[in-house]
Amino acid sequence: MRGSGAASRLPPKRGENINGLALYAVLYLLFLYGPVLLLPLFSFNDSIFITFPLTGFTTRWYAAMAAVGDMHVALGNSLKVAFTAALASTVVGLMAARALVRGIPGRTFFAGFSNLPLLIPDIVLGISLLVLLTRLALPLSLGAVVLGHFVLCLPFSIGVLMSRLEGFDVSLEEASRDLGETAWGTFRRVTFPLVLPAIIASLLLAFVVSFDDFLIAFFLCGTDTTLPVYIWGELRFPYKLPNLLALGASILVVSTVVIATAEWLRRSRPVALAVPA
Repeated sequence: MRGSGAASRLPPKRGENINGLALYAVLYLLFLYGPVLLLPLFSFNDSIFITFPLTGFTTRWYAAMAAVGDMHVALGNSLKVAFTAALASTVVGLMAARALVRGIPGRTFFAGFSNLPLLIPDIVLGISLLVLLTRLALPLSLGAVVLGHFVLCLPFSIGVLMSRLEGFDVSLEEASRDLGETAWGTFRRVTFPLVLPAIIASLLLAFVVSFDDFLIAFFLCGTDTTLPVYIWGELRFPYKLPNLLALGASILVVSTVVIATAEWLRRSRPVALAVPA
């Protein structure tokens, strides 16, 4: 009896813990992403109503989506804003990440302060930027949206670039400087090739964050509509819903590919590149 009581108090085996965690992870992912997976499913449904059972398979909603001129304008605006915000946040994020990793005074404070936009709700950030631009008498336009998205994307860029720079061998830069290379030459020939995967990952991640943002663009875009703002406006018309489902499914696929590529690049090993003189 004493032996059986001791056996009953033994901790569960390692395999049982792993199986339980795997089951929990699968259920969590299904709960989180299950509704999102319904988006492409209904985009092929031959009906304007989002109901089961599906009435048939069709691709006409994708053809109708591609023929909408206003959507093309909004898409072009979003692409311009996202590219500009991603480029600006990556350039500034690279300089900030390098300074933080090199151990500037107050590193912990500045590292936490750089993540502040991630902790502020987007609606609060959007209203704050709207008030600031109004006080400065600056017009609401795509340029204002770029400014807001730069603030939003910068913490993502700093985080991605810091993760690469923290594993960077500083002795490579020191060896380059000892051999007579300038600071800019050391960055161009040594640092830049080694952190290039993180730079590309930062560009892709910031691009997706800016492209998908609605709240900040809603407050700052003025009459220049971005794609998320265009989608929100079209939701008022039920007969346009199938076209929006097709558009949303397309964005979902492209965003997933871009994010997966960015994560793969972030985790990839540095590759030495030959930089011409």
